[in-house]
Amino acid sequence: MRVLGIDYGEKRIGVAIGDELGFLAHGLTVIIRYGNEQDVEKIAQLVCENNIKTLVVGYPVLLNGTEGIQCKKVNDFIEILSARITIPIVREDESCTSSYAAEIIRNSKSKRQRQHRRHGLVDKIAAVLILQSYLERMRRYGIGEGGVL
Repeated sequence: MRVLGIDYGEKRIGVAIGDELGFLAHGLTVIIRYGNEQDVEKIAQLVCENNIKTLVVGYPVLLNGTEGIQCKKVNDFIEILSARITIPIVREDESCTSSYAAEIIRNSKSKRQRQHRRHGLVDKIAAVLILQSYLERMRRYGIGEGGVL
């Protein structure tokens, strides 16, 4: 089961990939945003190159559980993605993943990692956190690929 995780952002899209057994998420790349068409094409290329069966997109639900403005932007992007990509697209709660990713980098002893914060490392780590959350939930409930609770 190959799964791709997406942390959708205004300037960058963090991308993570699950291992072939569906246990661990790893950072794959960061897509610099140039427009929905180009961004979707890059994601479609990653899906093809890596034999991806499910796409997991971080869904920015507010802390009180409601959907805010960012959810609309993500939904619009998912709609464009679904017109180009025929695999299941799953929304995964991404509450606090970007701030948690920034904290991981801040606490890192690697000066190089701290310097790369501005260059998308936060986005890539956030994508890993989103995907890892999904993979763990699927394993916990024994749900196969493309599953949604």
